[in-house]
Amino acid sequence: MTWDTFHRRGEVLRNVLEHAETHRDGTLPMHVAGVAETFGDELSLLGALQLRWHTRLTGAIERELAANPHELETAVTDAWRKSAAEMAGLRRLLDRHAARPLSAEMGTALEKAQRKDWAMMAAMAGQAAPADPRAAAAGRAIEERARATFVPVPHAVPGRRRADVAARPSLLRRVKAALAA
Repeated sequence: MTWDTFHRRGEVLRNVLEHAETHRDGTLPMHVAGVAETFGDELSLLGALQLRWHTRLTGAIERELAANPHELETAVTDAWRKSAAEMAGLRRLLDRHAARPLSAEMGTALEKAQRKDWAMMAAMAGQAAPADPRAAAAGRAIEERARATFVPVPHAVPGRRRADVAARPSLLRRVKAALAA
């Protein structure tokens, strides 16, 4: 993959995520400009979206564990809820396609990805080793507890940013401020 291709893929994926957050209808936005050329099919796009979720969740768990190292399961459930709130449109899309995959191949891929997420959550919560056959079940139980107390953020209005996002300085501004300090 060339540098330009890598950046184009990232741009298209950001546009897809923005669409998912804005609409929150759970559909794969194959109509977004560049999706067909960049990802080719629904399974490839969904795989990239699942990876984005996994990356966000893993980072959130690590931050929560650093802040609360004595309450492992609480840190993991808090991280899941925060990630789900930050990426509500993506979470809805993944949940919808896990429940009703467009193909058997998609169902298998999503099930495998979910099991990996659950095993990681169980391991981070100190309940199982990642390779333990019981890890996925333990992680799924943690996710279910997180979902039971999850309150989604209000739906975004198309074309408008949420006030808390708009008020927060951009990453570039935060990096510049840190370098200037």
